[in-house]
Amino acid sequence: MSRNTWRRLLATPLYPHTLYGPVPGDLRLRLSERWSGNEARGSAILAGEIEFAGELIRNPRPVWHPPGVGPDWLAAWHGFDWLGDLIAIGASARDPARALIQSWLSENGSWHPIGWRSDVVATRIFAWIVHFDEIAGRESDRALHRMMLASLARQVRHLGRTASWELTGAPRIRALKGLLAGMAALGGARARIVRTLQALEQELAAQIMPDGGHRARNPSVQLAVLRDLIDIRAVLRAAKLEIPNPLQQVIERMAPMLRFFRHGDRRLALFNGSIEEDAILVDLALTRSETRGQAPLEAGQSGFQRLQCGQSLVVVDAGKPAVQGFDTKAHAGTLAFELSHGRDRIIVNCGGYRGSRTAWERVARSSAAHSVLVVGDTNAIEIRGDGSLGRAPAHITCERAEQDGHQWISASHDGYRTRFGQTYTRQLYLTADGEDLRGEEKLAGRAGTEFAVRFHLHPAVQASLIDESGGALLKLPSGATWRLRAAGAELSLGDSIYLGTGELRSTQQIVLSGTTGPGGATVRWALRREQPPSLRPAVSDT
Repeated sequence: MSRNTWRRLLATPLYPHTLYGPVPGDLRLRLSERWSGNEARGSAILAGEIEFAGELIRNPRPVWHPPGVGPDWLAAWHGFDWLGDLIAIGASARDPARALIQSWLSENGSWHPIGWRSDVVATRIFAWIVHFDEIAGRESDRALHRMMLASLARQVRHLGRTASWELTGAPRIRALKGLLAGMAALGGARARIVRTLQALEQELAAQIMPDGGHRARNPSVQLAVLRDLIDIRAVLRAAKLEIPNPLQQVIERMAPMLRFFRHGDRRLALFNGSIEEDAILVDLALTRSETRGQAPLEAGQSGFQRLQCGQSLVVVDAGKPAVQGFDTKAHAGTLAFELSHGRDRIIVNCGGYRGSRTAWERVARSSAAHSVLVVGDTNAIEIRGDGSLGRAPAHITCERAEQDGHQWISASHDGYRTRFGQTYTRQLYLTADGEDLRGEEKLAGRAGTEFAVRFHLHPAVQASLIDESGGALLKLPSGATWRLRAAGAELSLGDSIYLGTGELRSTQQIVLSGTTGPGGATVRWALRREQPPSLRPAVSDT
C-alpha cells in the first residue's frame, strides 16, 4: 500500500475503530531513568504561556488546535514532552497535568496529521509511560488510569502501522522508540519487539556515520537522537531485555561527537539548523550515555573540524552538505566557523530558526547567515522551494596540521564556480596559547566579482570600529578584549540576527567586502586577544 493510500485510510471516519483491542490492567514496567524537567517552563505552561518552536501562544483556544499556529508548535504541544516540566514543579502541578491529559483524551480520539504523526505519537507515549504513576497512581485516579491505558494501547497499535514508513531520518528513530516503549510497557509480543529492534538497527546503520555523527549534520539532531537511543536502552533494561550491541556501539560513537559540538559554555555550536540547547540537558545526555570517549579534533565522515588551543575553540563545517532525505533543514554554510574563548562565544553562525515564518527560515539557512565568505550575495548551496538542497559544491577538500601546539586547517569548495567562476579557499591558524586566530580567504577566478567575508558576533559581544587602524575591538562578557585586523578588503560593522537561543535577537556582524581582481582576491585577517594593561611589557623611557 502506498503512503498516499495509507494517509487517505488514516483520515477516514472508520480508521479510529480499527485501533480498539485488548487493554492491560496496568503497565508492565516503570522507567526510573528519566530526564530532568524544567520548572520554569512548567510554571509558564500553568500560567497559560505555551511556548514551543519559537512561537508563544497565550491561553490557546481551542486548547489543542488554536488557529494560526505552526506545525512544529502543534507537534510539541501534542507530544507532551513538556509533561516532565509540570511534574518538576511538584504536587501542585499534578491536577492541572491530569486535566490536560483528560482534555486531550476527550478531544483527540481521531487521526490528525500532526497530533497523530508517528514521531508525535511516540513522544506522547513515552511521556505518558514515564510519568504514569505521578498522573494516574492514586486510588482516586482509577478512571484516568483506565482511560490512559486504553489510549496508550490504541496509540501503540497505530504506531505499529506507521512507524516504519511515515517519516524519515531522526523522526523515524523517535517513532521506533515510542513503539518499543509502548510494546514493552503494555506487554507486546517478544517477536514484535525483536522485529522493531531490527528495524532500529537498520535505521542506525543508515543514519549514523562511522565517526558517530548523524547524517543531518545538525548538533541539535545529534542531541535528540542520542537521547532517544539512551531512552531505548533504558526501556530494554527496565523490561529485562538484552541490549543489542549495535545500539550500545552507536551510543558510544555518538556521545563523543556531541562533545565535539560543545562550546565552553557547555552548549552546542550552530550548524545546519541547530540551536544552543540547554547546557544541563547536554550534560545529562553525556552522563547518561555512560561513555567516557573524548571529543575528536576532526570528524572526517561528518565533515567537521576543531581547532582547540588554550581556552579557545574553533568549530568548522568543512564537509559535504547533508544528503537527500536528511537535508530539509540543512544550511548553506560550507566552510563556516564558530569561535569561543572560555565560556564566551565570539564569532557565531546565526543559528536555526524556530517558528512558522518560512521567510525567516530561508534567511537563517542562507550562506550570508554564516561566518563565511559569500560571493555575489548568493548561496554556496542551492536551497530549493521544497526545502531540500539542490546545486552544491562538486569538490570540497580539507587538510589539517599541527606543529609545536599550533593548529592549522585549509579547506576549499567550488560552490561558486558554475555561476561566478570562483573557487573559495579558507585557511585558519590558531596559536598554541589560543589567543591568536589568523585567517586567509582566497578566491581564484575571474575579475569583477563582489564578495563579503562575514563574521557574525554573539549578542553579548560589544563591537566597535577603530578609526586609526581600520580594525575592530570586541569586548566579551568576561571583560576580555579581542582586536580584529584585516587586509585585502574593506572592513565595516553591520546589523545581524542571532537565533541560537531559539528566539530572534539583534546582534552585529563584521563584514570584509571587496571585488576580485585579475588574480582573484586574497583577504588576510587576524583576531588577537588584547593583553590587560597590567600584563603588557613596560616601555622604557631610554
